[in-house]
Formats: sequence, C-alpha cells, structure tokens
Amino acid sequence: MDSSVLAFATDLIDEGPDTFFGNLTDRAGVGGVTLASVYHEARDVFPHNPHRVIRYLEPGAAYFRPDPARWAGRRLTPLPSTAIGDRDPFAEAAEEAQRRGLKLHAWTVFCHNDRLGFRYPEVSPENAFGDRHLTELCPANPEVRAYATTLVGEFARYGVDAIRAESLHFHGLRHGYHHERYFEQLGPATEALLGLCFCEHCRAAFGDGAEAVRGTVRAEIRARLADERRAAVPLPLDELADGAVAAYVDASARTVTSLATEVAEAAAADGMRLSFMDGGGPGTGWLSGIDLPALAKGVQQIETLGYARTPEEVRDKVAAFAVHGVRPEEMAVILRPMTEDCDGPANLAAKIAVLRELGVPEVEFYNYGLMRLSSMDRIGQALRG
Repeated sequence: MDSSVLAFATDLIDEGPDTFFGNLTDRAGVGGVTLASVYHEARDVFPHNPHRVIRYLEPGAAYFRPDPARWAGRRLTPLPSTAIGDRDPFAEAAEEAQRRGLKLHAWTVFCHNDRLGFRYPEVSPENAFGDRHLTELCPANPEVRAYATTLVGEFARYGVDAIRAESLHFHGLRHGYHHERYFEQLGPATEALLGLCFCEHCRAAFGDGAEAVRGTVRAEIRARLADERRAAVPLPLDELADGAVAAYVDASARTVTSLATEVAEAAAADGMRLSFMDGGGPGTGWLSGIDLPALAKGVQQIETLGYARTPEEVRDKVAAFAVHGVRPEEMAVILRPMTEDCDGPANLAAKIAVLRELGVPEVEFYNYGLMRLSSMDRIGQALRG
C-alpha cells in the first residue's frame, strides 16, 4: 500500500528540507508527500512549527513558480504566495523527494479561490438573484476550465506522480467565509437552492428552460425567506417545477464530470494521475455536481476522507462507494492520526489493515503541520505494525 502525508509548502519553508523530510521518513515512515500547490485561505494552529504557532494562509495562493509562457494573455493565473518569496518549494521538494526515493503529489485546490473570484467576479457562480459567490470559481466557465487544465501541466516538470484535485466542483452556500452569518434559520432547502449557479454558462449547459428554472428557484427562495414555517419544510428537488430543478442539478453534474475528465486527460498526457477528492462521501455531493459513477469512469482515482473513530466506520465509508460504482481498488483514503480520531497506534493500524483488506491501494494522512510529532510517530508505528 502506498502512503503519503498531506502538508503545506510553508511547513517545508519553516522547518527546512532536512527536518521536514526527516520527519516524513524517520517518524512517519511514509513513501510520499502530498504538498499543497494552490490552496485556499485559512488560519491554523501548528503544534510543532519552530517559528510560529498560528499562521494565516493567503486566499487562493500558489506555492510554486508558474511558467509565464503557459499563462501569456490569461486573466486567471496562479498567483504565488508572498510566504515563498523567491523560493520554489515544489522544486525543493522534488529534489529532496527524488533523493530519498519518495513520491511527490500536488494537492491542488481548483474552484475554491477567493483571490481570483474577488478579482474577476464574472467567473464566479451566480445564484438565482444574480448575486455572485466570490469565494468560488464556476466549473462551467470556459476561463475556469482553461485555468484548471493549464494548471495541472505545471507539475509535470517537478516529477509529480499524482494531482490531488480538491474543489474541482461546485460548492453550496455554506462553504465558509469570514464571519459568515445566518441570523434566521434558512433551512436546508433554502441553502440548497441558494447554492445553485445560474451564470450564462450554466444556463447554456442546461439549454431551453433554464430561465424558467431560475424563476421557479427564485420564487421558492423568496417564499422561504419570508415565512419561517415554510423554511423548515423539506423540499424534494425532484418535485419542484415537475422535476425541472432536479434536471438542472443533473446538468451541473455533467459539467463537473466533463471538467474533471478534461483535467484528468491533461494530467495523463504528462504522465500524472488525477485523484478526485470527494470529501463528503456518497450521497452528499449531488448539489455540488458530484456524480460518482460518472467520475469514476473519467478520472484515475477517487479520494475520500476516512475520518472516523473506529475501523468499522472506515470500512463502512469505503463500502458505501461500491454502491455508487467506485471499487476500493480505484480509491485513496485519507486518515487522521490525531487524538480526535485515534486513541493510539493500534487504532490507526487497524484502520490501515481494513483498507488493505478491502484492496484500497493508497492511504494518506492529514496533516503534517497540524498534527503533533507524536501523531507522526503514530503513523510510523501503525504502518510498521
């Protein structure tokens, strides 16, 4: 079974390559590192960082040096983080990984990008009222699609084995922003409807009747915003407007599948794999455009979160994918070795044993900088066990 630890480029910068890679090999004993290449905004606590305990990650920042020739004439381009200065953490990681015989993966956040969304609002999703969700990029937008396929081509020169594709899909309303507030209870139906994109490209992807769907959605949202009793009433989308709204959501899934397939083909052309990261698991991603059976045919691998307290729960999470046409041998699973999920190395070892038994070929651990060094040791003990 292949193994890797997800990490930020700032971990490598703050600790230095010797300490960073030494912890991966000597403590965790993994065979690879999954380094963030483009990442979203965050504020995190770093238990073993030698220079800081709290760090703010910049919105939509790149942690490699883009090739200017690839992006000539483009508006949407990867913008290097100020944290890397004149360095290229990916080049440093590639050199050290090759020297130590480790695989290097590029953990890439695609459509959750505050920096590009605020700079170019017209490429962000547009709700039924014309409001833009500026923390996101719309997967149907041609500029966004060109950005995504061009971005993966950057990593071939670093000898990257796999692209870990996060947020290569739509996002709902409640995805997270500074001081995001809902003082009235909107209810899940209202939130779902507010998360649908009606930009010109999404309407074109649906075809005739898109404006009628938009009007239906707008009216339903208004009614639920006005009446708290109605807001709490469940609304099966396949019953709204005789199924037209559900058909609109299905069209968004085709958009995501086609984009993921294009990005996977671009990666494969440069000798890399694409792992589509499905964080929610089966049955949770329809409104984000995630059609697991279709995606499994278009990408090389589906990756999911195995965050759970017990090995039995991890087994159930993986088994749920088989119902949706994703076999265990087509998957990678991310585990957390921290105390929130694990009470010791035996617990983590049992989860890894379950994955091996099921035929899952790859396990990753989240997250290098966010865990204690004792959790790194736990990974090593579990893998050896």
